[in-house]
Amino acid sequence: MMKRTLFSLAIAAATFALTACNDSSDDAPGGGSTMPATEAHPSVGIELSVLSSYRTGLVAGGDSAAEIVSYDPVNHRLFVINAANVSVDVLDMKDPAALSKMSTIDASIEGGSANSVAVQGNLVAVAIEANVKQANGKVVFYNLTDLQKVGEVEVGALPDMVVFTPDGNKVLVANEGEPNSDYTVDPQGSVSVIDLSAGVAGATVKTADFTAYNGQETQLRANGIRIFGPGASAAEDFEPEYIAVAPDGSKAWVTLQENNAVAVLDLTTDTITQVLPLGYKDHMLAGNELDPSDRDLNASDKDGAIHIANWPVLGMYQPDSIYSYSVAGKTYYVTANEGDSRDYDGFTEEFRVKDLTLKAGSFAALPDLQEDHELGRLRVTATLGVSNGCDPSSVTTDIEADCEYDTLYAYGARSFSIWSDDGAQVFDSGSDFERITAEKIPDNFNSTNDENNSFDSRSDDKGPEPEGLVLGQIKDQTFAFIGLERVGGIMVYDITDPVSPVFVQYINNRDFGASEADLLSDMAGDLGPEGLYFIAADKSPTGEPLLAVGNEVSGSTTLYRIAVTELAGEADTATE
Repeated sequence: MMKRTLFSLAIAAATFALTACNDSSDDAPGGGSTMPATEAHPSVGIELSVLSSYRTGLVAGGDSAAEIVSYDPVNHRLFVINAANVSVDVLDMKDPAALSKMSTIDASIEGGSANSVAVQGNLVAVAIEANVKQANGKVVFYNLTDLQKVGEVEVGALPDMVVFTPDGNKVLVANEGEPNSDYTVDPQGSVSVIDLSAGVAGATVKTADFTAYNGQETQLRANGIRIFGPGASAAEDFEPEYIAVAPDGSKAWVTLQENNAVAVLDLTTDTITQVLPLGYKDHMLAGNELDPSDRDLNASDKDGAIHIANWPVLGMYQPDSIYSYSVAGKTYYVTANEGDSRDYDGFTEEFRVKDLTLKAGSFAALPDLQEDHELGRLRVTATLGVSNGCDPSSVTTDIEADCEYDTLYAYGARSFSIWSDDGAQVFDSGSDFERITAEKIPDNFNSTNDENNSFDSRSDDKGPEPEGLVLGQIKDQTFAFIGLERVGGIMVYDITDPVSPVFVQYINNRDFGASEADLLSDMAGDLGPEGLYFIAADKSPTGEPLLAVGNEVSGSTTLYRIAVTELAGEADTATE
């Protein structure tokens, strides 16, 4: 039965079949690709379809059983982080239509959770956090041929993402440095730069930290960079999440998700040279609409409705994944704008709009703003928009009683963005993700990822939550593949022209009709896409490009075939 819809869901973009990434060093997540000058018309079209899945049977109750994915192009194997087993599953994809497990790298003897994996040359690099997350972690190296350990190096606290530079001489590690639950220990965030030019046995490590920014917190906040942990310095507050390496290997961009910023890492000096604020998305602008409530009709309406509209809210982009590419000599980076909050036992920034005191007259045009069917249910940060001088970052502040607000800031932007290398935004997908899913799967709009019959349940949070991202190139076109963590599925865009991307396809390998029992026994398809890896045609066992996706909630890894069609000209580009 069609859910009630309160907003016109006209999706103006025609669906085009276009394509994805094909260079020897361009396949790896966090890597970069180089494109020629943009051509006037696409020459190829693409369409994704499910080829096969490997299912661990471990539906996540806490740790993920299929998360980050990397690829061995010589032996046609996938390496998939299985945090639930503190291991790396090695999957055989010589026959991509029958993906199967062939081996395991047991990382449980190395410390805490395995968080990320990357493959290059004859090495597999695995990032492993310490048993106490606030202590330094390590990167362990394994031989690609026999999967035996060949060395390890110590890195920073909570290594969350690992990536090789294009030449394979360096490994970069995003050390998130999250605080403990009561916020009494807050390690510094950093990026470890592992130099492998003398081999694993001669590996050296430099730490690119943020201590140079200590003492500049006031100016950084004025510049739009969030520094808000109680008592935290800039170096402690910055939490690196994901890394994109420039195609030429000269520098990298590092997402600082909670800080709503991107750091620039100079790979000639191995130092952080800039921290770039990402700004805020104005949801009052045409094209930036969102559905902010899971109870759109009234307070008693538990089912909600689809109500995509303009609202007086600013969205913090707060990207998770990031990837870079070059077009006609200019470099850009692409972000999946998931959003994230700090919500700990010792400190939280997360409140619903209805629980805040709003400054009188600030929202006079919407007298019912704090009702559940308007913005009352939306989760926002208490650390921004304060109008009366209270300190929401102090653990002694009573947010509801002491602070009042004249501006509302929500988590994430429910979109993906493209930025020039100096931090200027050249494109944002606006309200596309919510509009497209509202049209394609209206009965399951903004569902969550661990429960069916959860229509609209994530509207008051971060909507579809774009998290995973990878770029791919075929011939002269570049495509972005973006995973929606909550409702599921993959969005595909042709981003050959960085300022004018085109929507290509939305595909979701999830069974929304499965029972709760089927969901818990891993019979509901793919839930929670997390890590995406593009496999170029010349490295694929089929001779066609493929997309591998690790799904953290269902514990499944799925291969998508990317069918490529030659297009005769402009008139032939539309496929739907």
